[in-house]
Amino acid sequence: MMYRVVSILVVLCLHLLHIPAQAQTRSVPESQEQIQLSFAPVVKKTAPAIVNIYTKRTVSQRAFNPFMSDPFFAPFFRQDRFGGRMKKQIESALGSGVIVEPDGLVVTNSHVIDGADEITVVLNDGREFEAELALADPASDLALLRVEAEGLPHVDLEPSETLEVGDIVLAIGNPFGVGQTVTSGIVSAQGRSSLNINDFNFFIQTDAAINPGNSGGALVALDGGVVGINTAIYSRDGGSLGIGFAIPSEMVASVIAAEKAGQKGTKGIVRPWLGVTSQNVTQDIAASLGLARPQGSLINDLHPASPLIDAGVKVGDVILSLNGRVIRDSSEMKFRMANVPLGEDADVTIIRNGQEKTVKVTAMAPPNDPPRDDTVLSGQHAFKGATVANLNPAVALELGVDDEALGVVVIDVPRGSAASRFLSPGDILMEINGTEIKVIADIEPALAKSSRGLSLVMNSQGRIQRIVIR
Repeated sequence: MMYRVVSILVVLCLHLLHIPAQAQTRSVPESQEQIQLSFAPVVKKTAPAIVNIYTKRTVSQRAFNPFMSDPFFAPFFRQDRFGGRMKKQIESALGSGVIVEPDGLVVTNSHVIDGADEITVVLNDGREFEAELALADPASDLALLRVEAEGLPHVDLEPSETLEVGDIVLAIGNPFGVGQTVTSGIVSAQGRSSLNINDFNFFIQTDAAINPGNSGGALVALDGGVVGINTAIYSRDGGSLGIGFAIPSEMVASVIAAEKAGQKGTKGIVRPWLGVTSQNVTQDIAASLGLARPQGSLINDLHPASPLIDAGVKVGDVILSLNGRVIRDSSEMKFRMANVPLGEDADVTIIRNGQEKTVKVTAMAPPNDPPRDDTVLSGQHAFKGATVANLNPAVALELGVDDEALGVVVIDVPRGSAASRFLSPGDILMEINGTEIKVIADIEPALAKSSRGLSLVMNSQGRIQRIVIR
């Protein structure tokens, strides 16, 4: 079993109609009898739709042999550039999933099925189905699978907005591969951000026990609706410490809607683009702007093609709400806008010079201008074999890089190539041999400037680096 660590332990593998929850009156229990409730009715309703997911993938590992360095024996071994023999192995992993439609649509985490050659879905009643990957969205860490079946047990998504901190929830999944397990807890917090789990950083926090293998399982409200997909935990040793995170059901619904609209594949879905650089409102900023409390998202910069400009939003404005939902920070603004269907208008409330104003912002796809023009570089130079593209907002969103950056972005680098020693996907080439790189056509003349080596300036994960290659 494997884990992925990104400043917290991501729990790895081991419609859609929004159905509103019935209004509930919450009160402090008045007797012991009111506390001694059973979750069995909720489990009976939802557990049949929670599945186990088993994956297999073929990986190549380098096997060293003491005779590799011998000039006589070396030709008898298939070697790579490191002098090793490649051996293929099968890796197995497991996770959980949720059936959300009776015809076999299953929701899970993207990291559960990442790189899988075979995917098997096993129901709680023992039935097994081979599954096909319909859509993977790494940005949200969600994936959709389809199995050939009808009349399957399924559950409905319920808006996570119906939850309040302190509400009881259940986590259902397959921890450590022991079989379907139900744990209970409460909603510890809503809208947790700055976790670096996915691109949106907006999660439901719960203390219901979540462990490796629970990834992709359901976070269930007491009326049986699925309010989130369990995704990650804080942990020191891989076990639960009572701090778990789930992707809100609103994000799940947007991925399902995109798949139904025809979006497929493993590169993710096209979401609304704002073309904005913003920051959280601190106490000092709030005081300077006359805000009663530090909340909202302060606009620092706007891309020339940003739909916010057409709506009349300016640099220095603070976004306070979107479609009636209070915006607490920049992560929440990104999350809320990501769930607005493309082409629809969103009501955005801003404050400027102490005056509030509501404008309509159209949810638009990121522009593909200039055209990306994916190109595999050829020739006798250190970049040979690397695939590059012109950087534009669409490419920037796909790769998770700054859409305000200028230059040519690296899309792919062949493993073992010379370029792989200093380039990685997402690196932005800014200057070669003193020549500024704005588009792909600038690369070849820049490389021709020096026959003895080259100097390179690039933006790698937000850091400007200068490299000299001889």
